[in-house]
Amino acid sequence: MMKRILAIGTGGTIASQPEENGLTPELNTDQLMRQVPQIRSFCDVTCNQLCSIDSTNMSPSRWVQMARAIRQSYDDYDGFVIIHGTDTMAYTAAALSYLIQDSPKPIVLTGAQKPIGSDNTDSKINLEDAFRCACSDLCGVMIVFSGKVILGTRARKTHTKSFAAFSSINYPELAYIRDGRVLPFIRPSCAERPTFYDRLDPKVALLKMIPGTDSALLGWMLDQNNGLIIESFGVGGMPSYRGTEFYDRIAEAMARGKTIVMTTQVENEGSDLAVYSVGNRLKTRLGILEAYDMTTEAVVGKLMWILGQTQDPEQIRRLFYQPVASDILYPASEA
Repeated sequence: MMKRILAIGTGGTIASQPEENGLTPELNTDQLMRQVPQIRSFCDVTCNQLCSIDSTNMSPSRWVQMARAIRQSYDDYDGFVIIHGTDTMAYTAAALSYLIQDSPKPIVLTGAQKPIGSDNTDSKINLEDAFRCACSDLCGVMIVFSGKVILGTRARKTHTKSFAAFSSINYPELAYIRDGRVLPFIRPSCAERPTFYDRLDPKVALLKMIPGTDSALLGWMLDQNNGLIIESFGVGGMPSYRGTEFYDRIAEAMARGKTIVMTTQVENEGSDLAVYSVGNRLKTRLGILEAYDMTTEAVVGKLMWILGQTQDPEQIRRLFYQPVASDILYPASEA
């Protein structure tokens, strides 16, 4: 018996057609599926068009909507494929990893760098690969793109135009797909039943540090949000030369109950605040949260999820350092 797969359409490049002002999502999921008829030879597909947007317009409320759609249909299908624009796909994959935890069924995101109507499109192979993965024994949230299967909490778009658009950061790929076969290396952990969540706190911001950043910007972002992620330099730290006031602003904000996470702009190997004095005192004196080897995309999704559940600082710290879908490796001292 063929496996039943729910295809959830959201728009993106794969569904776009050229308009006067550039590519615009126009095709629905049924139209996309008709372009790849071989998929229905190995699985039974039902289509659900959730929205038709450029993924630049993705939002936390859309993530909750996706999770809810999967929750409502979870018992009726063997797997799920979300057709999504590439630009924010890694953020969506991370967010869904927190909204839908320990799923024993595969939840696969895919898309394309070229519209399905283009002569040189990568969309048809990505769609076929995604549905084959959704029929496999893999579990949890993942991205399938250019023959690679990447864990949802570890994916990042690293190329703007190349077909091999996504990379797995600080973690191996789960599988490759070659000639219609899923070749697994790692099977993520799962439970007998998934745990669904339906709340995210969208009041989370990201500050990317550059040399000369004014601490007033940090203060304003902390005033406007419940959580702030700071992408600092190297292994992490804040400027400490006279007049910068970063440390004082962070201390004051944390005293008001704001949640602050330090991560790094460097793609590989993660943060280590203990190395330099500019980071050490943030960690030892203020107890700022540290992302270690997490991707920024995962930190965003995790912090929104945590703040959607609790405002208690001890619970926030516990949940942040509690691994979800292999999102973080960290020293045992943080456990």
